[in-house]
Amino acid sequence: MRRLLSLVLPLVIAACAERARAGDNPLADRVERYVPQIEKAMGVKFKTPPRLEIRSRDQVREFLLLQLKEPANQQQLVHDEATYKVLGLIPDTMHLGDFFVKVLTEQIVGYYDPKTKVLYMVSGAPEDYAGATLMHELVHALQDQYVNLDSAQRITGDDDRAATVKAIIEGQATYIETYIASGGSGNIAAQLPGGMKSQRDAIRQGQETQPVFSSAPIVIKESLLFPYVNGFEYLIRFKRHKPGKQPFDSMPVSTEQLLHDDAFFGKKKDVPSVVTLPPITGELSQNNFGEFGTRLFIYAHTRDQERSIRAAMGWDGDRYALVKTPQGNGIVWATVWDSQGDAAEFMSAIDAVMAKRFFVKPRVTGERRHFETAKRTVEVDVREVAGRPVVLYTEVPAGANPNLVDVSKVKVTAQ
Repeated sequence: MRRLLSLVLPLVIAACAERARAGDNPLADRVERYVPQIEKAMGVKFKTPPRLEIRSRDQVREFLLLQLKEPANQQQLVHDEATYKVLGLIPDTMHLGDFFVKVLTEQIVGYYDPKTKVLYMVSGAPEDYAGATLMHELVHALQDQYVNLDSAQRITGDDDRAATVKAIIEGQATYIETYIASGGSGNIAAQLPGGMKSQRDAIRQGQETQPVFSSAPIVIKESLLFPYVNGFEYLIRFKRHKPGKQPFDSMPVSTEQLLHDDAFFGKKKDVPSVVTLPPITGELSQNNFGEFGTRLFIYAHTRDQERSIRAAMGWDGDRYALVKTPQGNGIVWATVWDSQGDAAEFMSAIDAVMAKRFFVKPRVTGERRHFETAKRTVEVDVREVAGRPVVLYTEVPAGANPNLVDVSKVKVTAQ
């Protein structure tokens, strides 16, 4: 999902960024004014002048829709849609491709394309959005001259790392916008009225004014917002820990590192363990959720923010497989935890998820928890693997065999 979201995220920020304060100057004049401000704020200069082209809304929309139709993106759409439906995160009737078409139609103002190296702006875009979008996308154009954004965003099989990279890309652009708007103050957090909470609320409230976005399932909303909200907060902390450095010089490799100072800026980086699943009959595809994705799964069902944050806090790696059974799709999801207490916290949160989602309590046998409903069967088991607690979550349609993987066969490798 994170790779596909990169197609629409540049458009999302336009609705919630600091609004342009310029008058009726044409966009070319704004580019001339914004470029030196951005270069000064970032501490690097454009190697070549940024390219700006004006397109009609229909032209930009068609170009973006072509990106969604690329085979790799179509494959990702199929995987994400099936995974989210198995976990009850989106309705069974929802078609993700159609949803993204609606979002693109709703959000289009402009965006930077790292393939063509061109910043496209929509002709006749609302004045109050055009300036903010232009500045934001100019930051991306400058980033791309030092880090290949196209390659950086084409991470496959590791959605957690892809989300982390996207958050740094968008977080820096949001940071630079805010930095310039605040008059070039080095202490952005102190300059924000109401502090960081007000900034988070402003971004969310801005997006809720968009009808398609506001109607989206919580997993889609939060995934869309994560690069801007959490990426921006990371950049503020990065500037405090690494003054004068560029965020792409040394990047977090997981959302855990992005979210927690100790995990990335501490004396020893908390690098996630590699989780390897054994061969699974009917396997369709594999990926991971990371700490943020794990937190989001719990929050989407319980709406308990504190509990979801606490339950995902001890995450140290995960891997899941989408599996086809004779009765329909299922999932096998293995997570490794820092301690037995962290694993127990996660399993307790799963109980809460099942209570909210299916209104059922577990049938407990030893360490295994079994949830049976008319439509789904869920089993959660915990074992020590290589000295680490591993929780195996298996969900299949009713009537399918949930014993798809022996948790003791899961491999955990410390990096």
